Amino acid sequence: MNNYLWIGAVSLFLIGSACHGGGKTHDHDAHHATELPSHDDHDHDGHGHEAQAPSSHSDEILLPPDKAQAAGVRITTVAPGPFRQVIPAGGQLLSAQGEEATVVASMTGTVHLLHPLTPGTAIGKATRCLQIASDKLQDGNTVERTRIAYETAKTAYERGARLATDQIVSQKELALLKETYDQARIAYEALSPTADGKAATVTSPIGGYVKNCYVQEGDYVTVGQPLMSVTQNRRLQLRAELSERHYAQLRDIRSAHFKTPYETRVYALEELKGRLLSVGKSTADGAFYVPVTFEFDNCGDLLPGAFVEVWLLGSERQDIISLPVTALTEEQGVHFVYLQVDEEGYRKQEVKTGVTDGCRVEILAGVKAGDRVVTEGAIHVKLAAAGNALPAHSHQH
Repeated sequence: MNNYLWIGAVSLFLIGSACHGGGKTHDHDAHHATELPSHDDHDHDGHGHEAQAPSSHSDEILLPPDKAQAAGVRITTVAPGPFRQVIPAGGQLLSAQGEEATVVASMTGTVHLLHPLTPGTAIGKATRCLQIASDKLQDGNTVERTRIAYETAKTAYERGARLATDQIVSQKELALLKETYDQARIAYEALSPTADGKAATVTSPIGGYVKNCYVQEGDYVTVGQPLMSVTQNRRLQLRAELSERHYAQLRDIRSAHFKTPYETRVYALEELKGRLLSVGKSTADGAFYVPVTFEFDNCGDLLPGAFVEVWLLGSERQDIISLPVTALTEEQGVHFVYLQVDEEGYRKQEVKTGVTDGCRVEILAGVKAGDRVVTEGAIHVKLAAAGNALPAHSHQH
């Protein structure tokens, strides 16, 4: 029995020693595990590995000055200034009164075009445009009949004038003969007959451009029927259609900007010697818009009849931050500008916009006075942001 007790005691001693040694190993490993972070921190300080760049420049866009200049990038320092009240509207360009003429048929007959009368064709005053002939109609040649009536009345008047000197024809009869002669002469001359007397010539009353030609070769026309319209295009009208809900602001409207659908340029009426002609006091039947009409000089690139986008301008507001529309870019309905942070660094900045007059846009939030904003060539900075994919900006500021 004593032998069994001695063997058990020895076994317990050996087991306890083994357990004590394993615990030391675990503590040593744990000690090394806690030392790794401090060693890593030591390297992060710059003694072991290269220090990482500050995160404050991670959103900076690099564009060297020479490349920015070549791309047409222009920088403007933001400063508050005056900005007008703006009412957006639709509108149409029209020929000004007295700047357009309609050519009508001087007699009944068939049309012969002397040259193509397509819209836009330049035409001078008194230019022969077309002829009207009636020699093949049932009533006969109108030009010939008018000529005969004219020559008969002329002969009768000249004879009466000779007889009046001998008091054979009274002054009253002579006056009637002269009246008949004058009427026949006016009718004949109005036809502007051709040299052969078979047709009437139609001329343009003004110089300008053919706006519309309403007839074709061989068409039958009657007296007074419109044949074509000619416009001088020197003065035009802008008729804007203002929604009724802005009627209370009509008294403040003094000018306007507009843009045509066929070009990107925004026209300012102040630059075209424009003036406000009239403001409608009522709406047309079935319409919900009030007409506002301006008149201005045509710079030569505007097309009467074109529909345009209009910004009606009211009174000025002071100390408003605004930027040219060329400074803004848009992504999924959100507007951005690019701020210059140093000579070759830019930063993308989201902005909240207000109204626009077509040339400039009001900035409600995102930029402040003194900021340097890219106002031209913003698309090139945007492309540089997409193409940089470079490490963070490393030089010191």
